[in-house]
Amino acid sequence: MRTALALLFLALPIHGGQEDDLERSVRQLAELLSVVEERAADPVDTAGALYKGAIPAMVRRLDPHSAFLDPQQFESLKEMQRSTEKGFGSVVSLNHGRVIVLQTLPESPSMRAGLAPGDEIVAINGYQIAALNIDQLVALLSQSRQQRAELMVLRPNFSRLLPMTLTPEELADPSVSLQFVLSEDVGYIKVANFETDTHVELREAIEKLGGHKLKGLVLDFRRNPGGVIEAAVRMAAMFLESGQRILWIRGREGPQEEVRVPPGNEPYRFPVAILVNDETASASELVAGALQDHDRATIVGQRSFGKGLVQSVFELSEETGLALTTALYLSPSGRPIQRPLNDCADYQLTACPDDGPVREYPTDSGRMIPGGGGLQPDEAALPRQYSAFEYWLGSSSAILSYARNYVSSRKQPIEPSFEVTPAMLDDFQLYLSQHGTSVPLSEWTSAVDFIRYNLRQEIFNLTLGVEFGDEVELRNDPQVKAALEAVLR
Repeated sequence: MRTALALLFLALPIHGGQEDDLERSVRQLAELLSVVEERAADPVDTAGALYKGAIPAMVRRLDPHSAFLDPQQFESLKEMQRSTEKGFGSVVSLNHGRVIVLQTLPESPSMRAGLAPGDEIVAINGYQIAALNIDQLVALLSQSRQQRAELMVLRPNFSRLLPMTLTPEELADPSVSLQFVLSEDVGYIKVANFETDTHVELREAIEKLGGHKLKGLVLDFRRNPGGVIEAAVRMAAMFLESGQRILWIRGREGPQEEVRVPPGNEPYRFPVAILVNDETASASELVAGALQDHDRATIVGQRSFGKGLVQSVFELSEETGLALTTALYLSPSGRPIQRPLNDCADYQLTACPDDGPVREYPTDSGRMIPGGGGLQPDEAALPRQYSAFEYWLGSSSAILSYARNYVSSRKQPIEPSFEVTPAMLDDFQLYLSQHGTSVPLSEWTSAVDFIRYNLRQEIFNLTLGVEFGDEVELRNDPQVKAALEAVLR
């Protein structure tokens, strides 16, 4: 161990006045470990003390995102980078210990096995779903996607369980997960994350909606954790003019680097609104920040998370690694995306308090917008606030169960123009009463719109597909409505 510490000391780059302090610290650590090794009452794992104590503690002092990776963690990281996602190609609803199939993807293992919307999976590889708590259920579903799975399925109007065998396959997982025309030739596109070809997917989605003929576009970056920065740069360029700055990169030493839109760029020029919330981070913040600084998009929603770090992974000796913050991303105006990296216990959950006054930065038009980490929306918009009754309905299986019964008994096919009628609402109220839930008139009246669109959404999920159901939900989303108004203004 002393030899290892001596080699560590010799390998450290020491500059100028740092020499005495660093040399003293390393020698103190070597002396401490030597005494522990020789004098401790029981044998001590000094390597473990370094890997799990001294070194991680030192790295944690840098910022919440830097981390020392011991051999097992470093190998797990490399394996995660090498591995591909597998699955069965089905969308399910987990509700009160029940797993209901909402959709099976074309040519997927689920569809080939005969799984259909409305089916309830009651057992997986011999494990009864009803006997599991939510954590056990999530773990079982996650594990079963990596290997062959034997299912027992309950189908509406069938008297016996149906056995099915599914073998997982690699499945496409597009970043652009949903697109449709909201209103008056204004498109809506959901971008879930940033992969290598996300900008290509976005362009294809825009062209499907009308391309340059669109009168506006709502880009939904809510709950987008980021990803590949190069894709974010190319996406931002789709809406900016040649020569405009997309971002700055500020490292520890040397001049700041800048990234600009290349010559010959032909951007879309229709109005844009971008939806963000406190789970919008990293690459998605870079796109939104660039368009906000150039007055090219209206940012709508809630303040974004604030993650604007350049992370580099270094391979060290002894099969260990180091994930280190090596630079910061800044918006075109020089506004930091990264929130303050101070000692904040709940850094991952909420914004840490600023140490001083928040600096403001000018957009191209001279409008001043605040820095301080994350993106402050141009127009604040909160998600829908639910009443206690609405919250109960959403977390129970009542609406989905009613929708399953309705779909299985309906003779005519469901069309996109389908609407929930007053008679259906009365029938659903009776259904709740028959199952032990009596709703006061005042609560029912205030929740009737919520019930109407949730019934329509679940019926669409089970018949036309989850995309149609999601569209119903989004058209009734107050934040989406605010973004549409911003585009049309």
